[in-house]
Amino acid sequence: MVEVPSLLAHFFGRGAGMGGAKSRSRGSRGSRGHGPRARRKSRVLLTGTMHVSRSGSATVDTPEGRFRVAKRGVRGAMSGDTVQVSLSSPRGRERLAWVQGVLDRATQSFLGSYDFIDPLGVVVPLDSRIRQDFFVLPGDGSAKACGVHPGDVVVARILEYPARTTSGIVTIERRVTAERGLDLPIETIIASYGLRCEFSKTVLASAADIVPGVEEALTAGPPRADFRERCVLTIDPADARDFDDAVGARRVEHGFEVEVHIADVSHYLGWDSPIDREARQRTCSTYLVDRVIPMLPERLCADVCSLRPDEDRLAMSVVMRLGERGELVSARMARSAIRSKARLSYDQVDAWLKGALGAHELPCTPGWNAQVSKTLDILDKLAVRRRRLRHERGSIDFDTKEAKVILDEQGRPIDIAVRRRTRATSLIEEAMLLANECVAQRLSDAGIETAYRVHERPSSDELRAALRILGELGLVTGALAKELVAGNPAAIQEVLEEAAGTPAELFVNVVLLRAQRRAVYLPHNDGHYALGARAYCHFTSPIRRYADLLVHRALKAQLDGTTGSREQREIGRILAQLCRSCSERERVSDAAARDSQRIKIAEFFSTRVGECFGGVVVGCERYGLFVMLDESCAEGLLATRELGDERFSYDDARMALMGEESGRIWRVGMRVTVVVAGTSPARGQIDFALPDK
Repeated sequence: MVEVPSLLAHFFGRGAGMGGAKSRSRGSRGSRGHGPRARRKSRVLLTGTMHVSRSGSATVDTPEGRFRVAKRGVRGAMSGDTVQVSLSSPRGRERLAWVQGVLDRATQSFLGSYDFIDPLGVVVPLDSRIRQDFFVLPGDGSAKACGVHPGDVVVARILEYPARTTSGIVTIERRVTAERGLDLPIETIIASYGLRCEFSKTVLASAADIVPGVEEALTAGPPRADFRERCVLTIDPADARDFDDAVGARRVEHGFEVEVHIADVSHYLGWDSPIDREARQRTCSTYLVDRVIPMLPERLCADVCSLRPDEDRLAMSVVMRLGERGELVSARMARSAIRSKARLSYDQVDAWLKGALGAHELPCTPGWNAQVSKTLDILDKLAVRRRRLRHERGSIDFDTKEAKVILDEQGRPIDIAVRRRTRATSLIEEAMLLANECVAQRLSDAGIETAYRVHERPSSDELRAALRILGELGLVTGALAKELVAGNPAAIQEVLEEAAGTPAELFVNVVLLRAQRRAVYLPHNDGHYALGARAYCHFTSPIRRYADLLVHRALKAQLDGTTGSREQREIGRILAQLCRSCSERERVSDAAARDSQRIKIAEFFSTRVGECFGGVVVGCERYGLFVMLDESCAEGLLATRELGDERFSYDDARMALMGEESGRIWRVGMRVTVVVAGTSPARGQIDFALPDK
C-alpha cells in the first residue's frame, strides 16, 4: 500500500499541494535532463521503436541499429512507442539512448489492478513492461459506473500519458474480475495491445443483413465469370474457420493452367460503410493462442465470404498460364463465382502426397475425388518448379520453425507442436505468391497506386553483423562472405542451403532473418527484395487483412476502367495513412500473437521444472543468453549469474559473453544443455540454469 502523502507528491509533483503543481522552471536543476554534458549540445535525433523487457530494461531499434536506453532516459515512453532519441557519446563506454519525445503511442489501454486511496483511484498495470502506475481523478465516475472495488482487475484507457514530473491518468472502461473462466494473462495482452474484441451493434446489424447473393451478382452488375463447375479446392490448417482462398490446376497444351480464387469481400463491404470503417481500424485479424480476434464480423468471415465446400461463393480470380518449367506465360483477372469441391487440411494433403491416404479417403464432393487428386498432384509438381525459378531470379526462402501450443477445452497447455514448411503448405504458398505477384505487376504497369507490399534490401551494417556471427562459427568465409555483405540474395540463399539439414540450420535462418528489414505497405511499388519480385502485393487474404481489400478495390477499378472514380479518389487521399496503419497494426498483431504463445509455453514448462533439455543460443545480451530448445522451439533466459561466479564482459559485435577470469566465451550459435529453473507464465518467461556437474 502506498502512503497517501507520497502518493500525492508522486501525482502532483514534489512540494505541490492538492491544487495542482507548477512545473519546474526551465533553468532549474531538475529540468536539465540526465547524462553527460555532451548531450546538451546540438545533436542528431534518431527515430525508432521502444522495446521494454519483462525485467524492465529498455532498448530502441533505429535505422542506425539497436541501442540500450539509459535507466533515466525512458522519460515516460512505453514499450512499442515510436520515439525520438539522442545518443550519449562517452569515451570508451557504451552509447546509450535517451528519449527526447514520443511520436506515436502503441498502448491505449491496459489491464490492471484497481485500488482506491482517497481521493484518487490507482491502477497498477498487470503487464510488467508498463513500469508506471496510473491514477483515476476524483471527478471521474467510471469506477463507480462499472461497479469496481479495490482489488478488482479492470481495463483502463489512458487519458494522459506519464511524463517526467507527472503520472499518467486513466479512466475505467470495464471490470473483468467478475467474468468466469477469465485468462488474465491473455486478457492483459488484449488490453495492452489495444485489440478490439467486440463489434458495435451497428456493425453487427449491418453484417446480419448481408447474404451471399451469388445468382444476383451473376445476372446484374459488372461481368462475372462462372467457375462453379471447375475443380477448385481449399487447403487450410485443420482448425481454420475462414477460407479466403481456393485453388485449381490442370494440364493444358505446352504447360499448365493454375487458378487462384479469393473471397470477394469488397463486394459486400462498401467503401466507408460501418463494417469497412471498423475493418479499417483493426486492419487485420489477430491470432492469439486461444482465440482469433477477427477483422470482420463472424457473419462475413466464417459464412458469407468464406469459400466453404459445396456452397456457391463470389470470388476474385487470377487464372495463370504456365510453361513446362513453371514459368509465367500470361495471367488474367476477373470477378467470378466458384463452388469448392473439397475442404482439405494441410495434414490430409501431406498424408495423400506421402501415400498414407488414398484418393477415395479425401473429403470431397461425391464424384470429384479423382479430379481433386489430379489437381493436388499438379500443384505439388508446380510448387517445386516455381520454387526453383524463384531461386534462380534471387528469391530467398527462410525455413524457420514456429511453436504452437495445443490447449485443452479449459485453455490449459497440453502439448507444443512445431510448425514448419511441408509439401502441402508449399503448394499453396507458391500459388498465392504467384497470384500476388501477377496482381501487383498488373496494377504497377497501369500506374495505379495501392497498398503494395515492399521489402527493402537489408543494410550492409546488419549483414556485416550477421557475417561476424556466422564467421565466428566458421559458417561463411571467402568470396561468399563478401557477396553476403553486399546483399546478394543468391549468396544468402547459398548460406541457407549449405546449413540445411545440419545442426546449425535453425540458427543460420534466425541470424539471417534478423538481418532483414521488415516488409511494409507503401502506396507505390518499390519491389520485394526477399522474393526477388519487381512488384508484389497482398491480394489473397481479404478476410483477415485490410491491405488486401485495398488491392481488390484497385484491381476492380482497373478492370472496370473506373480508376478516376470518387471512391478511388477518396482512397487515394488517405492511402499513405492507410498503408502506415496496416503496417503498424500488423506489427502489433504479430507481437500480441507471439506474447500469447509465450504465456502458454511458460505455463506448459511450469510442470517441467528441473528437467534437462538441449538447445541453441539464439540471442545474447549483457544480462544473459536466450536459448531455444530443440524439440519445442521454446525460448528462455539463461541469466549471466547462472554462468559462473565471475564477471562477464559483453561483446555486442560478436554477440557473446566472456568470463573475465576463465576466458570462456558464451556466444550465439552455441549448443547448450539447460535445466528449467523456473517459470513465470503471466510474463511468458522461462528461466534456465546449467545442469549440475
